[in-house]
Amino acid sequence: MKKRGIKKVVLMILSGLAVLLILTLVVLFASSGIMKQPLYLQPWERTYSEQFDDPRIRLAAHGLLAANGHNMQPWKIRLDTKDSRVFYLYADSDRLAKQVDPYARQTMISQGTFLEYVQVAGGELGYKTVLELFPDGNYDEQNLIEDMSIKPVAKVTLMKTSPQHSPLYSFIFSPDTNRGPYENTPFTEEQLSQLASINNEDDLTLKIYQDKENMEKLGNYAIKGAIIESSIHRINEESAAIFRANEYQKNKYRYGFSLEGQGTSGVMKHIMQGLITILPSINSEKTTADIFVKSTQTAINHTPAYSMIITKGNTRIEQVKSGMLYSRLVLNAHRLGFVMQPPSQVLEEYPEMKEQYSNIHRGYTNAGSTIQMFFRLGKPTQAFPQTMRRDVMDLMDTEY
Repeated sequence: MKKRGIKKVVLMILSGLAVLLILTLVVLFASSGIMKQPLYLQPWERTYSEQFDDPRIRLAAHGLLAANGHNMQPWKIRLDTKDSRVFYLYADSDRLAKQVDPYARQTMISQGTFLEYVQVAGGELGYKTVLELFPDGNYDEQNLIEDMSIKPVAKVTLMKTSPQHSPLYSFIFSPDTNRGPYENTPFTEEQLSQLASINNEDDLTLKIYQDKENMEKLGNYAIKGAIIESSIHRINEESAAIFRANEYQKNKYRYGFSLEGQGTSGVMKHIMQGLITILPSINSEKTTADIFVKSTQTAINHTPAYSMIITKGNTRIEQVKSGMLYSRLVLNAHRLGFVMQPPSQVLEEYPEMKEQYSNIHRGYTNAGSTIQMFFRLGKPTQAFPQTMRRDVMDLMDTEY
């Protein structure tokens, strides 16, 4: 009788724990918004652009899938009201990450990544895209914010032609960044040659490193950059302000950071989102910094190659062209089965990074040259999910 009584008590306790676990998961999933339709992922659907009759909007819908600094998606589109073939791309001054990108260099690179996706999509949809960079002249750097609103980065003219299938087009719909570990298999000479041949700009230099000495040096720069940036309160505050903890926030804002950017998906994503929503303190500044540094170290330990895009100077046109080249590299790397990720902290121009910024430039450039992009290359060991994107109509400047 005593054994039966003990067994009954144990079963009751286990049943109670099971009920508690189920209730806890229900609360976590509800807080995460697991039943909400992820509107922020709709632009990734291959048929998304087909709902728009205007080819300019259809191409812009492809452009917004491009890589961009801190997922701010700093793009604004003005459709020419007199010429239905023309639209203008502006840098959106309301979407600047002023702490990590004080001179808007990364913002301008993001303009280039957008334009390259537009060009690739244009050929597929039957349009030759003619680009004119800064058609109304360069920015007045002393009035940068104001000039961003009145001077376009590019005038884009569409010329109707026969559709030309590009082997790169389908990769527009793949996530542009993979922060996970890569296979440590070195690149072959043929693979290096294929990647190097992508650069057709005389004023841009593309370098790829996989020798032991440079791998160690560049890995150290990536780690030092992560450690420095993660220790700066104002930068952590800027990042925290654009972190979207759950499906409700992601649908509302559709830009910024989320758990997907770290590779978290499926059930675990919703458990973590629920926990962060209910107990935001678990996502404290110190915890986030520690995770960032640790994940950077893991990534560096599993990187077979690094690459750089270097410009002769640091003009806005060079920055935009660097973004265009980066997008071409992303698409071609995906076609070859590789992925990329820029550990870009060491290239950022705020005071605390000045020493490391100067060191890496002294070691890898000539006087006056600028490293616009520094990134990892390799074959992925895990797939990364797609991240938030705004609706293309949110990019349209209705005041024009």
